[in-house]
Amino acid sequence: MSAIYNFCAGPAMLPQAVMKKAQQELLDWNGLGVSVMEISHRSKEFIALTARAEADLRELMQIPANYHVLFMHGGGRGQFSAVVNNFLGDNGRALYLVNGQWSSAAVAEAKKLAGEAQIDSLNIVEKHNGLNAVVLPDLHKIDADYRYVHYCPNETVDGIEIFDELDSPWPVVADMSSTIMSHEIDVSRYGLIYAGAQKNIGPSGLSLVIVRDDMLKLPSLPQSSVMDYRIAVEHDSMFNTPPTFAWYLAAEVFAWLKSVGGVAHIADVNRRKAELLYACIDNNAFYRNGVDLANRSRMNVTFQLADPALDAEFLKLAEAAGLVALKGHRIVGGMRASLYNAMPLEGVQALVNFMNEFAAKHNQA
Repeated sequence: MSAIYNFCAGPAMLPQAVMKKAQQELLDWNGLGVSVMEISHRSKEFIALTARAEADLRELMQIPANYHVLFMHGGGRGQFSAVVNNFLGDNGRALYLVNGQWSSAAVAEAKKLAGEAQIDSLNIVEKHNGLNAVVLPDLHKIDADYRYVHYCPNETVDGIEIFDELDSPWPVVADMSSTIMSHEIDVSRYGLIYAGAQKNIGPSGLSLVIVRDDMLKLPSLPQSSVMDYRIAVEHDSMFNTPPTFAWYLAAEVFAWLKSVGGVAHIADVNRRKAELLYACIDNNAFYRNGVDLANRSRMNVTFQLADPALDAEFLKLAEAAGLVALKGHRIVGGMRASLYNAMPLEGVQALVNFMNEFAAKHNQA
């Protein structure tokens, strides 16, 4: 069978080595004779797994000692509400920077919970020569007292990425669901980082939270105990039964990432993958990308065909060639190739070869 390359935006492909190991261990994990899905989350074997997962993640991201690592429920959307409930209290205000669908959704959830008066938002996307470009505001010139500023460094729908870390007088809260561990960051610049697992961490059903000590001293709103960061810290992310299989797979992904050279190595691979695909788009009038060069996402490459009437044929032939899940988000249409950490360079090369052949075929027609 020829290789299948899954370009889904999420749930996304997992490293093949991790999937093979999980397959081998499915019925007998750690020599126990049962699956990791079937043992107590409080057993010494599973506790050892969670300790290894946290240690590996701390090493991969160089997480300082004054940060807690939490493995939680609710995915990225669950953290939209958890952030508000954990940090805003009755009178706190927050600023949300909007550069796409997910940051807009975070604003809507925040206003639903805290009210309009407590949430300010700024649109930071402008058109530059017809292309979407991010223009970051000078946050130090804003006369306000915010508990935090929230932003999404990578917007998957439109393929917009912010590569600069924010210079902020307030704690920065970042939704890194689609970009975590794709390149190196300075964790100490953030008050809180959260990420749904289903792109660069593991399967859906798990969310990762990295929170600085001082953030947990902010006044909170009444909320469910399972989404309370303080309770999660107190109970080592096990106030209630966690998604154990997802946690196991995340631990294996962290181990895999260490084995291939860590975040610095994968960042270089990700850069080369994105450059290869964008070069194909830029060098062929048959394709078009609508994002300014400075903000082109390395994780989610969006593009349109010169003739949208050919979209269905492109997708059908691509799937037949083993290139799956390339259909763009329903809001923007076109195509989207998600190049998360698990996507090998060979997969992107296969996509580029197909795109060149498809364009040549129709340019000759």
